[in-house]
Amino acid sequence: MNRVRYRLVALAVLPFLLAIAVDLAAFALLRARLPDQLASHFTAGGGSDDTQSHTSYLVFVLVTHIGFAALWTVVARTGDAAVRGLRWTVGAGYAVAGLVGYLMVAVLVANADAVDPARVRMPPWQLAVGAGCGALAAGIGWLLLLTVPMPAPMPSPGPGEPERLDLAEGEVAGWMRRAPSRVLLAMGVALIVTATALLYAGGTRYAIIALGGALLCLAFSCPYVTVDRHGLTARPTVLPWPRIRVPLSDVDRAISREVKILAEYGGWGYRMRPGKTGLMLRSGEALVVRRAGGREFAVTVDDSATAAALLNTLAHREGAKR
Repeated sequence: MNRVRYRLVALAVLPFLLAIAVDLAAFALLRARLPDQLASHFTAGGGSDDTQSHTSYLVFVLVTHIGFAALWTVVARTGDAAVRGLRWTVGAGYAVAGLVGYLMVAVLVANADAVDPARVRMPPWQLAVGAGCGALAAGIGWLLLLTVPMPAPMPSPGPGEPERLDLAEGEVAGWMRRAPSRVLLAMGVALIVTATALLYAGGTRYAIIALGGALLCLAFSCPYVTVDRHGLTARPTVLPWPRIRVPLSDVDRAISREVKILAEYGGWGYRMRPGKTGLMLRSGEALVVRRAGGREFAVTVDDSATAAALLNTLAHREGAKR
């Protein structure tokens, strides 16, 4: 990992470490004034409807911030440093850390000197203040990120004749690769840790929601991409559905090129943009298919040059039959 990457990762982790320090310092200062059970969840009107112990509060703070730090570390570690959008994504971590860090302190302040946790209130305007803290933190993060020299983006290769594989008449060939996503994998692990912490803290309902999100992330974290006589197919790791298929009859040409997912598609997952769609799991090498109607479909996967050449060959063979 080069110096720029080290600096990006360090700046991505920094706001969450600061948020942990602030939350723990606030807890230490207010501990003598806090009731044994803290009001920990509040309704839209500001009233308390759930409690947790001091230990549960500390576990929740640590797991939440460390989970976010791990997620943003993966983003900074695997994102393309030449993409301008990476700076925005890392900067968004400062907003999250500022918002969550403030709300954790606000919960402690609301509980200070309380006799009955059921009567503790946290007015809804605290969310607005938290959003303001997040915006301020994001601005500070953006200024810090300006000190990191980002490399210039590599130009995309120009159009040319599509590559093809030399297959004999009647010869059958297929290609398959996994397309792992470190971001989805990290999100799945972070949500599992969060669900465990919530179960420990007694928030069973929210733990189930977090666990469901974790299973969803993990199920789609390493899809299979295949090219065969059916065309191009992408499906989840362990599920037969949903699947994305581009039949050979719909393939105009296929190429392999570098894709910058933040700049070109705006994020991870199944993305839709004017004139194109894509299964975006990371920046880097991708198989890009121009369909018969002019739209493009792209999927980020290794060895995409071989996949593109085989897909062009099979599509040409399919067209010759018609």
